[in-house]
Amino acid sequence: MSAIKKQETAAGLRAQALSLANLVDYHAGSVVSREIIGRKTGTVTVFAFDQGQGLSEHTAPFDALVYVIDGETEVTISGKRRVLTQGQMIIMPADEPHALKALKPFKMMLVMIRS
Repeated sequence: MSAIKKQETAAGLRAQALSLANLVDYHAGSVVSREIIGRKTGTVTVFAFDQGQGLSEHTAPFDALVYVIDGETEVTISGKRRVLTQGQMIIMPADEPHALKALKPFKMMLVMIRS
């Protein structure tokens, strides 16, 4: 997996009407990410995954909300697979193993609030 991180600052996005789908672009064989909000208390990040790309199984100490902006992904949480498409969301519970795989190119918004 190749990962690309957009470097434009989140401050340049404040107080603007924006399209989530236009904040990141697809790149062949890669995962592109762009942090929209980054604070000690939480983050909002937008990702674009090429088909077949994903995030390997891991855990996080906080709940994480995934909202699918475009495309189709398989989300596995504690061994249970679910397919999500545009407009759907899922909450990945804290401390449970989870992974993502792009069944088709897909974009998502990841919201993590630390407590």
